[in-house]
Amino acid sequence: MDTVEDGPGLGRFWATVIGGVHHHSETDPAGDVEVPGLAGGGIAMCPVPEAKTVKHRVHLDVYTAAIADLEALGARVEIPAEQSGFGWTVMTDPEGGEFCAFLREPADLPAYRLHGVAVDCAHSQRTARWWGDRFGITPESHEGHDWWTLERVTNDPVLTFDFAPVPEPKTVKNRVHWDVHGDVADFEAAGATVLWKQPRWTTMADPEGNEFCVFPPKE
Repeated sequence: MDTVEDGPGLGRFWATVIGGVHHHSETDPAGDVEVPGLAGGGIAMCPVPEAKTVKHRVHLDVYTAAIADLEALGARVEIPAEQSGFGWTVMTDPEGGEFCAFLREPADLPAYRLHGVAVDCAHSQRTARWWGDRFGITPESHEGHDWWTLERVTNDPVLTFDFAPVPEPKTVKNRVHWDVHGDVADFEAAGATVLWKQPRWTTMADPEGNEFCVFPPKE
């Protein structure tokens, strides 16, 4: 997740929101949010020079016992569920990044409260199927809506990967992206594009233009 104003502060915010632990150092003040007991789970905070200019096309969905709990951490309500008629409240984090909050009874609130990764798409079904092919998962549609979901993408039994249609095109780099393990050549053969290479990973874009990072396959 890109951060420009207060990396350590945003890391602490998200650690509390999803039930993780914020790790940082003098050389890496933004740090990472790790989830104890969940291999590969968490959020990497990445300082960037450019400020947020448009709505997040990739955002996180979280569970919470109360919207007020998130507001107390510095989040703001943008669209209440009561106003939209949907089952979630649209909020922004302390740097203005959108996310959606789903209410759960305290007794049903999981320890790891990251519910899903949501992606705005010009072609939601096509993009969901492309990623479904990469993960070997068949996308599920939502009756009456052009929303598509991939379930069980990660080790976490709750987290989902959701694709929803929007009318506006992608114009800038996504400030939230996901990392995967795999072979760069396989992604290229499927239609992804290499954007730049780093010693430990390769940054690519899917056919919709969404950035993601590829790490070597797990041994």
